[in-house]
Amino acid sequence: MKLPSLPSLFKRKSAAERLAEKQAVKTEPAAHKAPLIDFQQLAMDFKTLDPKDPGLWPQAPRIVILLGLFVALIAAAWGFGAIGWSVQLDELEAKKSQEAKHKEDWLNKKRQAVNLDEYRRQLAEIDRSFGALLKQLPNKAEMGDMLVDINKAAQARGLSVELFKPGGEAPREFYAEVPITLNLTGSYHDIGAFTGDIAKLPRIVTLNDINLSANPKGTMSIRTTARTFRYLDEGEIAIQKKQQATKKGKK
Repeated sequence: MKLPSLPSLFKRKSAAERLAEKQAVKTEPAAHKAPLIDFQQLAMDFKTLDPKDPGLWPQAPRIVILLGLFVALIAAAWGFGAIGWSVQLDELEAKKSQEAKHKEDWLNKKRQAVNLDEYRRQLAEIDRSFGALLKQLPNKAEMGDMLVDINKAAQARGLSVELFKPGGEAPREFYAEVPITLNLTGSYHDIGAFTGDIAKLPRIVTLNDINLSANPKGTMSIRTTARTFRYLDEGEIAIQKKQQATKKGKK
């Protein structure tokens, strides 16, 4: 029997050894992977930090502290910026309100400019109407005749004038109000006719606080306050404005 040569034995042993090694590698347990961050080591690094010599600190604590400082700076900047932004936002809202107001004023003025001719026509019509009404107010010199006309209207209807008492004038902006206290007695129809005559007077006269009462003799009594008006002349208006300015100055 022919024995295998020596080199072939070494080759077979080497193949067997390689197969055994592969099986051994397959049967070995997988090695445990190390964690990305070793928190225990990081905690130990923080405990051993020397605050007097930051240059010797380990790399991991340096990175963590730098990140913490960066986040703190960002938070502080955000906080201070929010305060400034709130003020700027308030100013922005105020400016927006002013813009809306100015826009509305501009639109109103534009409408007025477009209708300027119509406004002028209306103003002229108001002036004419005001002048017509003003003519119905007696001046100071005509007030005596006005009082006489009211008295004559009562007597013309057969009314008994028990009281005819003009009161003190109450000045207004451009006119004065003159109250007259009237106590009249007569028939119901005569009193009604008297009120109609007062309404037909060329001057403005109103009857206010009317109180009618029946008398035992079948007549009626009327107690009322007639109010008439007169316009103030330029001198009286100037005096009135001066008095009003003095009163405001005292306040």
